[in-house]
Amino acid sequence: MSVTGRGAPARSATTDREIVISRVIGAPPELVFEAFTEVRHLSRWWGPEGFSTTTRAFEFRVGGVWDFVMHGPDGTDYQEWITWTDILPPQRIAMLHGEFRDDPNAFESVLTLERDGAATLIEMRTVFPSKELRDEAVEKYHAIEGGQQTLGNLAAYVAEIVRKGAED
Repeated sequence: MSVTGRGAPARSATTDREIVISRVIGAPPELVFEAFTEVRHLSRWWGPEGFSTTTRAFEFRVGGVWDFVMHGPDGTDYQEWITWTDILPPQRIAMLHGEFRDDPNAFESVLTLERDGAATLIEMRTVFPSKELRDEAVEKYHAIEGGQQTLGNLAAYVAEIVRKGAED
């Protein structure tokens, strides 16, 4: 949350359409960023607990896409489509995320990575087209818990990379 000069909380125009999740990850931003940039990494940690991912296409560049299916623990498949809209290594990744190309209900997500000593503070800010779509994501798809679990999976995956690197 930001604060105005008078000490009152600032309210952005998108506050009622946002979900913001953050976490400190015990690795430098360069390594955390790399975990997002290569499909061999993403497929190992992406998604909430119990989910797996099958990638159909992946090109990490502005305008590139990641076309994939998330497989839920109950056997449900979720078609997913991400278009990368801004990439600033190792500080920022912005994307448009929907079920398919030109999905009118697609949401924007911006990940920022900030060095915190030897660790990284990662923030995932997601803005939905409407408050109703945000509320549906929270209530029906458990987006807050899923986002927290996804960042938890990322933290565990990166910790494993760090541990293996220390053993070499």
